[in-house]
Amino acid sequence: MALGVAGCSSGDPGTAYPVQTAVSSLSQQAKAAALPPRPSDLPIAGTDPCTLLGQAQLDQLKITSVPRPAADPQDGPTCVFDSNRAEPFHALHLRVVGADVQEWLTGKRRKNSMTTAPVSVEGYPALTNYRAAGTPADCEVLVGVAPGQTMAAQAFAVTAGAFSQPQLCGFATQAASLAVQGLKNRT
Repeated sequence: MALGVAGCSSGDPGTAYPVQTAVSSLSQQAKAAALPPRPSDLPIAGTDPCTLLGQAQLDQLKITSVPRPAADPQDGPTCVFDSNRAEPFHALHLRVVGADVQEWLTGKRRKNSMTTAPVSVEGYPALTNYRAAGTPADCEVLVGVAPGQTMAAQAFAVTAGAFSQPQLCGFATQAASLAVQGLKNRT
């Protein structure tokens, strides 16, 4: 078995990033193969993510604010939910992304600095995606609801250091599950 050698390269002085190795590429392809097949398509294009969770689901997630569209969505329609009445504070973003979930493993959305792991959310292929270094700040769960369509749930620790990485990923997974249930109820 041949092993690749990892190194860093830089496009800008002072900005180093890891070079993808053959081993890491094969690892990502293995993760992609581990994703379960989609049980059915749940088209999400054109969906307002603020409508995917009802009041009962917001209560389960301990959301205390009125859901609102993100002021400057970066990757598609995004809804912001806050838990800001009692510490520790946290937030949740739900996004509708026009990309296949596999893009985070083997495509242009893949980042070597992120830890990704295949999971299943309500029977749909999904990934947890987070930066493993440093104090846990967020965790994203990406659910492949239809070809070329991903529903993303991202949990953020607003109170720094108050949540572990597993807690943030658990919160994002719960939100993703509830949002997929909401999407199923619409079809």
